[in-house]
Amino acid sequence: MSEERLRAYDAAPATIDAVRKLEAHIQQSGLEKSLIELVKMRASQINGCAFCLDMHSRDARRHGETEQRLYLLNGWRESPLYSDRERAALAWTEAVTLIAQTHAPDAEYEALRKHFSDAEVVNLTTLIGMINLWNRLAISFRTPHPVVKAKAA
Repeated sequence: MSEERLRAYDAAPATIDAVRKLEAHIQQSGLEKSLIELVKMRASQINGCAFCLDMHSRDARRHGETEQRLYLLNGWRESPLYSDRERAALAWTEAVTLIAQTHAPDAEYEALRKHFSDAEVVNLTTLIGMINLWNRLAISFRTPHPVVKAKAA
């Protein structure tokens, strides 16, 4: 594990405030809180962002997400625990997160359109872009996640 390189907010508070404002807007966009957290978790799994995985697993649980759905998220295609709408969003999350490889395939986009309005597609795609930005900031600057000490028996 590497040492933290810098604290983004301390170095560029106006930039991070602008990112936070867009994040707040997406949170109020009408997308379900559970879907928002699943998308953030899946992109963070792909990118390997420990800070964001820690944060969004906690947020997801606070919004009522089950441990089982969080544990199985990496294998969502093989699990019956996710709705068709969630599946479309997760496939789009993977395609957009890996855009240099996938180029956002038509099949994933068409599946998405069956479950999301035009505005929701824009908001979801922005959400995916936002979590990828947060992942890149946390990973690049080696932002450490909090460590919770185990409680004594």
